[in-house]
Formats: sequence, structure tokens, C-alpha cells
Amino acid sequence: MPRRYKPGRKWTAKVTQDSDALDIEVGIFNSDDPARIARSLKRSAEQSNRRKSSPFRSAMSMLTFYVNRAGRKLGAGRRRTLEAAKVRLRAAFGRKAD
Repeated sequence: MPRRYKPGRKWTAKVTQDSDALDIEVGIFNSDDPARIARSLKRSAEQSNRRKSSPFRSAMSMLTFYVNRAGRKLGAGRRRTLEAAKVRLRAAFGRKAD
């Protein structure tokens, strides 16, 4: 039988804090510097031995997950910062923009 969601539990917050794949720097998503966010995620992804995909995919997935989790509660300025971090992350891994 599938597990049911229990009201009051925030599983998404737990994923961000206790990711099985990456050891994320505490408070990194609150940084105002997109380059710092990208560097930190890149470092975490490259150092992790628990991730199942490439370092780029793991880092980008965590950043996208955080943006999607925040949804409409994410302010315009914060969203711009995190979207800029995605661009920096792609550049850090030598990937082209979408």
C-alpha cells in the first residue's frame, strides 16, 4: 500500500536539508550572489559519492527543485537570483544555455 502524506509534514524541506545525493552548504539558497550559489552546488555535486547521475544533473536538479518548491512564494528578486545561478551553473560545467 502506498505511503500517505501526513498533514503538517514538509517532505520537500527535508529533501533540501537532508539530501541523500548532495551535502549542501547550509543557507546557500538564501545567498544574493548567483556565482556563489553555483560554485557551492558544483562543489557539492563533484564531491558527492552518493549521487546517481552526473554532477551537473545533480546540482541543477537540486537548484530547480528548490525553485519549484518555493512556487509563488518566491519573490521576483529571489527568483532572478536563482535563475542567474542556473546560468552560472551551466557555465561552470561548460554547458550551453537552453
